[in-house]
Amino acid sequence: MTRLEGLSILQKHLKKPQHTVLIGARQLGKTTLVKQLVQYLQEKKEVVHFITFENPTILNAINEHPNNLFNFTTDIAAIADGQTMFVIIDEVQYANNPTNFLKFLYDEYSPKLKLIVTGSSAFYIDRDFKDSLAGRKKVFELYPLNFDEFLQFKSEDTLVKELQQLRTRKDYVGTKQQQLNNLLNEYVSYGGYPAVVLAKKNEDKEELLKDLVNSFMKKDALEAGVKEEVKFFHLAKILAEQVGNLVNQNELSNTLKLSVGTIDNYLYLLQKTFIVQLIQPKHSNVRKELTKMPKVYFNDTGLRNTLTNNYTNLNDRTDKGNLFENAVYTRLRYLYGIDAIKYWRTADGNEVDFVIEKNLNEGYAYEVKFNDALYKPTKYKKFTEAYTGFPLQAISIEKDKTDTIQMLRF
Repeated sequence: MTRLEGLSILQKHLKKPQHTVLIGARQLGKTTLVKQLVQYLQEKKEVVHFITFENPTILNAINEHPNNLFNFTTDIAAIADGQTMFVIIDEVQYANNPTNFLKFLYDEYSPKLKLIVTGSSAFYIDRDFKDSLAGRKKVFELYPLNFDEFLQFKSEDTLVKELQQLRTRKDYVGTKQQQLNNLLNEYVSYGGYPAVVLAKKNEDKEELLKDLVNSFMKKDALEAGVKEEVKFFHLAKILAEQVGNLVNQNELSNTLKLSVGTIDNYLYLLQKTFIVQLIQPKHSNVRKELTKMPKVYFNDTGLRNTLTNNYTNLNDRTDKGNLFENAVYTRLRYLYGIDAIKYWRTADGNEVDFVIEKNLNEGYAYEVKFNDALYKPTKYKKFTEAYTGFPLQAISIEKDKTDTIQMLRF
């Protein structure tokens, strides 16, 4: 879910009895979004309350019993009178057992009590979350700004319209492609965290990103009970260096001197704290299609660049291919959702960067090449013959040959 479409999506779910659960990394604007929802409900003359579990008085009472929630709300009679009471809870992960808290209130009071809650890492990493709340919640994940939102946050509305023209009109050239490319470079270098986007100076952006990384690595690690904090941070740095590559847990175990089980747990944590995403391979009955290891991408390229301590312009980087591939991943995530994104690779080295599964045996396939001259369709014959329902195209940074897609047009 994107930042700008989030309010309308949450509004549509208000009529559903399930808890509305808004998750995402820190500093993405979850609290701002639910406060806008409070204002919307107040304008609709609904019974609504906003509560934060950062308040120790409220939190202590909630930890004694979920029913103590009503000690901090007025209009309790509304439920008895048949009205729906909306309670918006910020930072629900601070409860001792947020999963049980939500389960109890749903089973006792739904649909007359509608909860909208925000949570970050410590809530979402609860392995009982999925099973215990099955049928009782709808999860919405908030992502960093996509490129369109990035332009809107920078008040570049004219360029948003220009971008739309490039995407919808194949022969459109326009006069602002260089401006868009310059801003795309900034976006790929510093990412899509709202405060970072709005910072005027590069040094301010870098300082904000370093603070975010330190917060994630220390606070999330502490809340999750990570014992090897230094090695946890080192793991994140290793993954940042190998964006777009396979994740070999045995190699990571040997490098960091940690058990494979600990590596698996840390990778799980890095995903549930919204730092990285592991993309799984697509499988069929092709004989040599044996690769089972996931590939790693970062959910924000700015955070990734902070871990590598490199904010150099995309065109001047030695890792520009990997970083550009990560930027394409964030675009695909917005277009298709995480669950639809896979990759294809055989044991003998044939590979396609992204395979999008739209329907059974149908979808799209994309190979990412910073320079489209490096794209040779004949190299992918094994894939195109095996997957006729997945037409293959290349995505490049600037050039736009017949069989490639320029990033700005994608």
